[in-house]
Parts: sequence; structure tokens; C-alpha cells
Amino acid sequence: MSVVKTRIGIAVLLLAGCFTSRVQCQQYSWQHLPQVNKPVFKKDTINILKYGAKADGITLNTTSINKAISACSAKGGGVVLIPQGLWLTGPLVMKSNVNLHVSRAALLQFTDDKTQYKLVEGNYEGHAAVRNESPISGTNLTNIAITGEGIIDGHGEVWRAISKDRLTEAEWKKLVASGGVVSENGRSWYPSESYVNGLKAPGAGVVGNGKTIKDNEPFKDFFRPNMLVLTNCKKVLLQGVTLQNSPAWNIHILLCEDLTVQGARVRNPWNAQNGDGIDVESCRNVLIEGSTFDAGDDGICIKSGRDEEGRKRGKPTENVIVRNNVVYRAHGGFVIGSEMSGGARNIFVSNCTFIGTDIGLRFKTTRGRGGVVENIFIKDIAMKDILHEAILFDMYYGGKSPGEADDINDQAVVPVTEATPSFRKFYVDNVVCNGAEKALMIRGLPEMGIKDIHIENSTFKTVKGADVIEAQNIFLKNIHLESKETNPLINIQNSNNLTFDHITYGNTELLFKISGKKSQQIKLLNTDTAKAKNKAEFASGAAENAITGSK
Repeated sequence: MSVVKTRIGIAVLLLAGCFTSRVQCQQYSWQHLPQVNKPVFKKDTINILKYGAKADGITLNTTSINKAISACSAKGGGVVLIPQGLWLTGPLVMKSNVNLHVSRAALLQFTDDKTQYKLVEGNYEGHAAVRNESPISGTNLTNIAITGEGIIDGHGEVWRAISKDRLTEAEWKKLVASGGVVSENGRSWYPSESYVNGLKAPGAGVVGNGKTIKDNEPFKDFFRPNMLVLTNCKKVLLQGVTLQNSPAWNIHILLCEDLTVQGARVRNPWNAQNGDGIDVESCRNVLIEGSTFDAGDDGICIKSGRDEEGRKRGKPTENVIVRNNVVYRAHGGFVIGSEMSGGARNIFVSNCTFIGTDIGLRFKTTRGRGGVVENIFIKDIAMKDILHEAILFDMYYGGKSPGEADDINDQAVVPVTEATPSFRKFYVDNVVCNGAEKALMIRGLPEMGIKDIHIENSTFKTVKGADVIEAQNIFLKNIHLESKETNPLINIQNSNNLTFDHITYGNTELLFKISGKKSQQIKLLNTDTAKAKNKAEFASGAAENAITGSK
């Protein structure tokens, strides 16, 4: 009898194991989105007034607010209330089980006194680095939130350098009169000599190589902090608040799990140096929804570490939902990279609008990064007045790519290594762009083309059409291109297995320009080529039979 029971027990365990494995391996889709767990807090509330805080705009409330946070956490958690008023403070450190609630019309103003921010070992642009302490930070925490409808201001203007051409003449004169240092050529302003010294010092801020934090003190002002940095935390909520005017990145979430951002407003001046809206780095299970971003750099950005350091960490950003957001002036509306060495996958972006961004959908990397970005799903995106590309895939970020003057058939072969990045399996549906320099740019590496890009049911009103360079398995279906410059409308270089299905367009000089010996297996389906004066032109070794299909 015991033998029978044992066998039945083993069978049940095996079946359960198979079921669990099947659930874990089930692929995410629009019908099966990732799940994100929210924090839950006790209703107990501590008003910062209890710890002596004063809303006079003069008193530095750093100690009072931090005491309230610590006391709340020590009692099992709850809400720390910042009521209406102007609250001047230095760096705040979050604790587990605390909801920092910034009331409507409350202004939490971080001080411009840089001595209040000590140098610490942090992380910047994918590398371990010396930084000034962030205005708000938290490490190794569980169940934390920043909520309310109040304003958190990082006083970033005293930290950031700026170029003269990014200001009006009156703004420039006022800035120079305030102090700081003007560059020798008169084109840039720096906050202090300490900043300039850091700018000139090789390896300033690098962690390791025998250098200590103390060795970096002469360059203190150069190490601009990100305003809100949460590291290795679980169950994080940012809801309703306005975070603005950061010294560098506004929100940096690193190595966290279960992040929810809802109804937030993130604002940096358009000319803010490295003024990203939100950077989600090496995180899993993320929801960003109903929020508004107006940034000096990328708006909503996915990262996972840089180069060898990021690959060793080996933590992709995965299982992400981005929906119902608006991004105003920014370098990119939704962005992956360029620090994506740990990879990114299972990302779902929908119902977002980008207005006046440099680029709409921006995916960037370069040689040396490594990392695989895959399973990216995007739909229902509206764009207006985009400065450059509506959609950009670029594997030459920060570097020089081959141009028309280069011999595109005889480039030096670069070996594929772990440092070779990969973009693949992107699925884009229903993008509408009214105004951009170019509709689409896909630019891969000769040794590693961009692969498996699917773009459907989209309309682009732009100056130029599309470039497809060093790519494979590209599918464009039901695409309307209304471009001013049409010689050519679609430029193809060294790319193969491309399908253009039902492409519509206005009056066009040249529909396709096809270059390079690798350009092969180009299918044109359900497309009227009669509206183009010339269907195709071939150059640099491309064969006339490279394209087949519609006449």
C-alpha cells in the first residue's frame, strides 16, 4: 500500500512540476502581460511637523524628515506626511514599509548647498562611479512609495553645465553674472572650478584602480547626482507626484523588482544636461502608466548596464509594461539603450504619445556593449513634430557608421564576440507620425545585422522615407509614407530577406535605391509602383534581381 501511495505521490509531483515549468515558460503577449505587485502600507501616519520640520523656506529640514522616515519604518511602516508648504531639505534616505506622501501644493525643495551632499559610491551610465549623494535614495528595501500630488525639486540648475547656444542672450548674461566659470572659448558655463577640474581629470569618479572617494573630493561638483535613486528594492510605487529639475537623471531605478509608476509628472528643462526622465536599469516586473515626461534627455528609458561591467552583472530589464504616457520634448520618447549590456526583453509599450521629441521610438547601442534586446511589442503610438527619426534602430550610437562614400561591399570584417550587441524580434503596430525628418532608420552592424523587425499598419508624414542598412528579416506591411524628399523614398544597403507588403505613398521620384552585394531577397507585394517615376536603382554591386514582386 505504501509503495502505491509513494508512486502516486511521485506522479503528482512530476505533473505539478511539468505544470509549473509550463507556466513559467509561457511566453508573454498582449493577452498575457507581466504581473507587477504593488506595495501595501499600514494606515498609520506621521506628520513631519512632529519632528520639528518648518515650512519657512529657510530651515533645513533634513534631520526632521529623515527622523520621521526612520521612526515610521521602525514602527512597522505607514505614511510619512509632508503637508502643504515650502520644505527646504538635504538628502533623504528611504526606509522599508514607508510611503512618503507629498501633499497637494507641497514643495519639497532640495538645497543648493552642495556641502550637504556627501560623496558616495554609486552608479552612473552603467558603471560603478563616485557620485554626490542623491536627494532621495534607498537601497535593499521592501515596500516603499512616494505618493501625493506635491512637487519634488532637485535644484538642478546649480549642478549642471550648459552651453551658451542653449540660452537666450539675456539668460546667458544672468547666468554668467551669478558666478561659476566660463570656458576659454566663451561657449560654455560651468558651476565651479571643482566641476572644471573634474571635467579635465582623466578617470575622475572611476571606482577602483586604487582611487578612493577621498581622492575624488577635489572634483566633487563634477559628480552630479541623479535625483531619485532606488537600488535593489522590491515593491516600489511612485504615484501622482511631480519630480523636477534634477542635477542629472530624474529617476533612476536599479536592480529593483515590482516597480509601479502611475500618474507621475517628471519635468526637467529641455536643455538639462543628461536630464533623463526615468531610467529603469536591470529591473524586472515594471509598470509605467498614465504619466507625463518632459525631459532634457531621453524620456522613458530602459537600460541594463554598460559593456563588460553590465555583461558580468547579467541582469536584463524584463517584463515591462509602458502605457498611456505622454512624452514632451526629450531626446527620445521611448528608448532602449545605449547601456543595455545585460539585455532587455518582454517589453510592452502601448497608447503613448510623443510631442516634439528628438526621436520617437529610439533603440540604440554600439560595438562593445554586447547584450540581446528582444521580444519588444509596441502598438498604438502617436507622434507629432519629431525632430529626427520617428523610429530609429541604431547600432552606431556615438560612433561613425559607413556612409555612401565608403565601400560598403569591402568593409573590414569585425568578429562577433560577447561584446557584439543584438537587436531582434521587435513587433510594432499602428504608429501615426505627423511631422519628422525621417520615418524609419534601421542601421545594423556588418557583423551583426538588426533582425526580425515587424512594422505594420502605420502612417508617416515626414521629410524623408526610410533607410534599411545591414538588416535581415524586415517586414513592413500596410505602411503609408508621405515624404517631401523621394529620391529615394526607401534606401536599402546590404540587407536581405526584406518584405514590403502594401506600401502606399505620394508622388515619388525613386521608390527604392538598393546598394551592396548583400542586398538580396527583397519582396514587394501588393504595392502599386506606377506612382513612382522609377521603381528601383541599383548600386555598389546590388543585382537587379535582388527585388521581386509588384511591377
